[in-house]
Amino acid sequence: MAGKSGAPWWAHLMTYAGALTMVVAGGTAGVAQFASTTAENAVPTENILGDAQAEVEEIKGPLNILVLGVDKQGDSTRSDTMILVHINEDLTETTMVSLPRDLWVEIPDCGPGYSNNPCENKINHSASISGDWEVTRPNVVQTIYDLTGVEFHMGATVDFEGFLGLVDLVGEIELCPWHEIQSIHGDKRVFPEGCAMYDKDESLDLIRQRYGWSWDSDWQEGRGGDYGRQAMQQQAIKSLLKAFKAKGYLTDPGKLTEILEGFGDSLTIDKPEEWSITDLAVNLRDIDPESITSVQVPSSTDQTYLGGEEISIVMTHEGDEQVAADALWDALQHDTLDQWMAQYPEWVKTPGKTPTETATETATTD
Repeated sequence: MAGKSGAPWWAHLMTYAGALTMVVAGGTAGVAQFASTTAENAVPTENILGDAQAEVEEIKGPLNILVLGVDKQGDSTRSDTMILVHINEDLTETTMVSLPRDLWVEIPDCGPGYSNNPCENKINHSASISGDWEVTRPNVVQTIYDLTGVEFHMGATVDFEGFLGLVDLVGEIELCPWHEIQSIHGDKRVFPEGCAMYDKDESLDLIRQRYGWSWDSDWQEGRGGDYGRQAMQQQAIKSLLKAFKAKGYLTDPGKLTEILEGFGDSLTIDKPEEWSITDLAVNLRDIDPESITSVQVPSSTDQTYLGGEEISIVMTHEGDEQVAADALWDALQHDTLDQWMAQYPEWVKTPGKTPTETATETATTD
């Protein structure tokens, strides 16, 4: 499971990791070289992480990857999705932690109109201080680093167009809203409860919803508001991966270029110079997309005042939530997420289950 605003780079990489691995391991030298060169040339690089980049040489676990989902409108680029991807020491298990966009945090630079820096605000404010991505990107990364203390081995940005392009390759993906939701965008389409197939425009519309997840049951099940948006994004990534697998994209090297071309200019990465995309794909070949685990940041909704106006926020409160959150950041840094999930099962999101069901199942298993 995963979360995103456009599909995260890690999820994209996994869709063609199997094809790359097969080509490199068993294909002809010419085809293997073509696949490797295509992969390297298809993914632009940029300095995303700055001082938050961990020192690393060879590709080995554990790995922490910061994924920023960005929305490009004209000359402006902003990020409203922030995901921490953790891959364990054996490079076999993946956990994704989505930071709620309304999470109340300390931000180093709050932009024009703020006389005091740092300030406290919603975390997505760190990405709205300027339309210039070169200004906002380091502010976002520093905010996340100050919050978590996690150093990242890789970084990536993906915009909405990347998601649209990849869904278009398979035609439709399956999404399963747990109750009816009416879109707040465009033609206000209504998405019925239950599983259905959706094209690229419908899929993007649905995963961008967040105000419709406001039923009492949503909050009781821990997926109200922005948590609901994250849950739908997680569904979308898994459904996209399943669709690629069903249509043979993971086993047919000839289809590799179609996926890579689907990225367009929507994906950039920040990786050590010594790492190649091909080598990374080969090293991640044992990860099963079906077993991706999603973790919610220990937090709950609250109200506060900003500029004299009462606003809704998500906050990690002092006490049990803060203890669990601090332990989560430590677990990401030290590859102890298994122990953390066993101790705090209420924050683990199992596909198709409510947080209560997940906690009960985990407790029974342990």
